[in-house]
Amino acid sequence: MSQRVVLAYSGGLDTSVAIGWIAQETGKEVVAVAVDVGQGGEDLDVIRQRALECGAVEAYVADARDEFADEYCLPALRTDALYMGIYPLVSALSRPVIVKHLVAAARLHGADTVAHGCTGKGNDQVRFEVGIGALAPDLTCIAPVRDYAMTRDKAIEFAERENLPIDVNKKSPYSIDQNVWGRAVETGFLEDIWNGPIEDVYSYTQNPADPKPADEVVITFEQGVPVALDGKPVTMLEAIEALNVRAGAHGVGRIDMVEDRLVGIKSREVYEAPGAMALIAAHSELVNVTVERDMARFAGSVRQRWAELVYDGLWFSPLKRALDGYIDDLNAPVSGEIRLVLQGGRAVVSGRRSAESLYDFHLATYDTGDTFDQSLAKGFIDLWGLPSKLAAKRDQRNG
Repeated sequence: MSQRVVLAYSGGLDTSVAIGWIAQETGKEVVAVAVDVGQGGEDLDVIRQRALECGAVEAYVADARDEFADEYCLPALRTDALYMGIYPLVSALSRPVIVKHLVAAARLHGADTVAHGCTGKGNDQVRFEVGIGALAPDLTCIAPVRDYAMTRDKAIEFAERENLPIDVNKKSPYSIDQNVWGRAVETGFLEDIWNGPIEDVYSYTQNPADPKPADEVVITFEQGVPVALDGKPVTMLEAIEALNVRAGAHGVGRIDMVEDRLVGIKSREVYEAPGAMALIAAHSELVNVTVERDMARFAGSVRQRWAELVYDGLWFSPLKRALDGYIDDLNAPVSGEIRLVLQGGRAVVSGRRSAESLYDFHLATYDTGDTFDQSLAKGFIDLWGLPSKLAAKRDQRNG
């Protein structure tokens, strides 16, 4: 039997205490793994050193920023995925890439168990454990906060008793999770859903009510992939980062919602995702211009189901993989340029240009140059409405 546990490590109180807690509960050594998905904040080398000082036998940081942007954020963008039509899956998208690195670490270090710091009330416990089960069904999962009753009071007591190098008095009034795709804020006074968010909730965005000149940006796509901003080539990560700054300066991407958690409760969440929401606004409009009507209509149900699968922790599921194939087909013609105006909390499309466009000026215009044969319309209407007309006649006969 293996004598090691791999722990998803954030550097905070719970996961720092979990290192020693797991060792005491299981008698096993702990390998701490932090995954950089563009969350910023504390230096990750400092976090790595803290894990070692808290008792980890091994600790390392995986730089997954480009991987996260290319393999997780980009598919969400090409799907225009919004859970409940609102939320761009900020936290949900980061969990499968973290899971991937946890499983790799378990294989590398000969561990038979993976641990995480989630509670028993949230979505992330499901995302971690279902993901690990899909990639490595032989591994066992544990959650000290949930499985070993590691409450905050007990964690603080443990940290003080063991003299761990962490400030137990440093506590935000909010629970925050962030990465390059966005930022999620909950708990504290936000748990009263009548209370409006105050400005100190936000970090990625500035107050959209503050007057400032509009910012205009042209985003170039190739098959649904953003490849340039204002003509300058960018990677997916660079596109998100640049628009986080530019759209964030205008308060774009603020979301306040009550969402349906997977575990069955409703939860009030505040999100800010300026780069994500600006990119989705541009991409979805280019889809409108370049994708045939029935394909685009069917995409609506695919987007919804794709977002639900990812939110529910089923990134590695067969259905999600199958829907990815449809999304690839959908995006084949999605190339061109979209001009966005960023101002007052909104990213508004003001221009579209594409060699793949299905918009035909001569068919659409009502002025000189109109090539649409209006004489065909009457017969079309008669045939289109024929089933309804026949049903109506029948109903009249039957009173």
